[in-house]
Amino acid sequence: MQSVMWKQAVEWLAAAATDPQECKREWDYGTGTVLVEAGRYWDVLSVPDRLGLLALDILWRDPLKTPGPTLVDSAARRVGFFLPPDPVSEWVGFGVRHVGRGSWVAVPPPYRPAGRLEWLVPPDGTGSLHAPGTLESALREATGTLAVLAPVSAEHVVADRW
Repeated sequence: MQSVMWKQAVEWLAAAATDPQECKREWDYGTGTVLVEAGRYWDVLSVPDRLGLLALDILWRDPLKTPGPTLVDSAARRVGFFLPPDPVSEWVGFGVRHVGRGSWVAVPPPYRPAGRLEWLVPPDGTGSLHAPGTLESALREATGTLAVLAPVSAEHVVADRW
């Protein structure tokens, strides 16, 4: 069952590439990352890693729902949430970037990390994505939590100096 899911995930993700066959070869024999076009099958909402990791943790609270595909770039310290394409959506927030039509996203294969890129939640091959409303709620809650924690963290740093 697991190998069927991985095959479906590979096909789904590679379908967004200009040349799906070349995409799969690059994953298997090349650098392990491929640029795929956003805006056709999915958009990506990229946020700072602290915000994204906390929001993903919030999304995991519902035991009946698996969050949509989520990618982390450890070098850039960003988390990318894959959601349905929406050319008119506007996401606002500090460090928030909406990547849609006309943009390209570097992705590793769904079955292994490649360099600095790794799937926190790999695509499952069904086309399942993050629901924008649910993701927005999780990001709002995470932002509120970080706003409360930031002053505590700052006090801790100042206290450590003395």
